Amino acid sequence: METVLSDIEIRVLGSLVEKEITTPEYYPLSLNALTTACNQKSNREPVVEYDEDEVRDAIFTLKDKGLAITCEGSRVFKYDNYFADKFSLSPDEVAVMCVLMLRGPQTPGEIRSRTDRLYAFEELSEVENTLEGLASREDGPFVVKLPRQPGRKEQRWAQLLGGEVAIDETTEQPAESGESLRDRVDRLEADLAALRAEFSEFRKQFE
Repeated sequence: METVLSDIEIRVLGSLVEKEITTPEYYPLSLNALTTACNQKSNREPVVEYDEDEVRDAIFTLKDKGLAITCEGSRVFKYDNYFADKFSLSPDEVAVMCVLMLRGPQTPGEIRSRTDRLYAFEELSEVENTLEGLASREDGPFVVKLPRQPGRKEQRWAQLLGGEVAIDETTEQPAESGESLRDRVDRLEADLAALRAEFSEFRKQFE
């Protein structure tokens, strides 16, 4: 694919895509809410600590690449994304890409468990079909299957928005058992962080 994004652009874009689907009542996002979403300690790998200036700069470059927009009309600027429109992605493709953008390389099983709020995959085969479709797009692959790691049954997939993926076959990943419970806790923490950020913005309007 022609568009290559930096790590912070991928995190900002992924956060916008996620919040558009999971918390539409608080979307588009203010700069404060977007920064909070990028820096969540749950549902993010790796965890980062971007400041608002860094996030704002990433928004500007994403706008230049046709992937984001500034929304006016309120007391603070808010931000929206054009990810699905620019690349003509279906809802299942958006869900898979979003999770890979926010959490790094994952197996189809991990993707299925972590996309439950984004898209309802009924079968693991549906995830695999979506990945294969993203890997064989005419405008260039959006994902790539990584070599199987020692001790892992499934191969992981990675997104290619940032260019070629550096492969470390020795890195051990957490076991997949107990993933469902951990993801539920992550989801609750993420929702709470979003609510806190939006409540803070709401209070500022009356100060």
